[in-house]
Amino acid sequence: MELCYQLPVLPLDRPVPKHVLSRRGAISFSSSSSLFGAPDPRQLSQRRGAISYDSSDQTALYIRMLGDVRVRSQVGFEPERRGSHPYLGIDFRTLHCNSVQQGRSIPARRIRRLFSFQRHLLSSRLLRGAPHLNPLHILDEDYCGQAKCMLEKVGSWNFEIFLFDRLTNGNSLVFLTFHLLNQYGLIELFQLDMVKLRRFLVLVQEDYHNQNPYHNAVHAADVTQAMHCYLREPKLAQSLTSFDILLGLLAAATHDLDHPGVNQPFLIKTNHYLAALYRNTSVLENHHWRSAVGLLRETELFSHLPVEDSLSIERQLGSLILATDISRQNEYLSRFRTHLDENDLCLGHASHRHFVLQMALKCADICNPCRPWELSKQWSEKVTEEFFHQGDIEKKHKLEISPLCDSEANTIASVQIGKNQNILIYELTLNMGGKE
Repeated sequence: MELCYQLPVLPLDRPVPKHVLSRRGAISFSSSSSLFGAPDPRQLSQRRGAISYDSSDQTALYIRMLGDVRVRSQVGFEPERRGSHPYLGIDFRTLHCNSVQQGRSIPARRIRRLFSFQRHLLSSRLLRGAPHLNPLHILDEDYCGQAKCMLEKVGSWNFEIFLFDRLTNGNSLVFLTFHLLNQYGLIELFQLDMVKLRRFLVLVQEDYHNQNPYHNAVHAADVTQAMHCYLREPKLAQSLTSFDILLGLLAAATHDLDHPGVNQPFLIKTNHYLAALYRNTSVLENHHWRSAVGLLRETELFSHLPVEDSLSIERQLGSLILATDISRQNEYLSRFRTHLDENDLCLGHASHRHFVLQMALKCADICNPCRPWELSKQWSEKVTEEFFHQGDIEKKHKLEISPLCDSEANTIASVQIGKNQNILIYELTLNMGGKE
């Protein structure tokens, strides 16, 4: 299988250390080292070439120019069984093999996962205060340094999630969620094992379908970042407990887990097994919730907590994810309007805080139109592409075409007009700040 993946960036005016040259691998270079401090971070994607080398052959130096940097090679890892993690056993020479090795090729996303996990191990050691045992991580540090700079402004509503996803080599959900959990002090407070946590986040990211134009891991990362913005609102920040914040972030990261790229009516009219399993009620949301619970139990992330506490986390996580069901929108809006009109929303009550978390997650899930235009436009194009893809399937099988899914009768603009009525939820959330 042909593999394309992004490479760490090293400025041209920075010499490559000898110990780095002893590694087998590759580096890419940009046209200017000012990219690390450029006022426009989008310039970071303007890479100009790459150098690959192999210490076993000092004369083997390959330079690729013209356009984006990509390595294309045949990789022959044995397929990985879920639960096993051969992260530290990578032979970098396999990246430059021209011959097809025996065995089936591993999917590209799992190769990215192998390399990314090595960087994750480094960050985990730094969080534990462990010293550098060897200096071979310099390229990884350069590569992650730009993403870390972006994380300093993770609370900004203008956070460019697409750029962040490129800088993290497609691992935006893992990087961002881990950073937020650590920033809030939740890892230490709940005594989370960082290996289990990292494995859980990697599996969550892996269970999102990257072939979905919209409902993918980048969308989950975007919702998690938006949830963080809401959690930082003064009234919520003063009232929410650490347990509330943990639930909010986990729910945001897993709220569309294993999304098939089609909506609930499609699953029902095609007699999909999920529709039968959940009796045509909140089909996708139930599946997202149960998938998240499955990963929590598989990784034993909360196995050190009392059984009652871990079950409570699972139940409340489900309550938050189920709130994203668009078919129950009016129910939540009516309840929220009632609270605002009667001015009886008391964040000192656990049930009221949980309801606010439900509303915050609903807002984060549909907040794309409220983002800056450059981000909003991209999301509009992606969600419309996914809608039209479903419509094409429905046409092919002579099914009734779902609303907004007919590419011949709708445009990006008309689809957004139909969707943007949901901005009302966001406006109501902002208004809540003026209520006691």
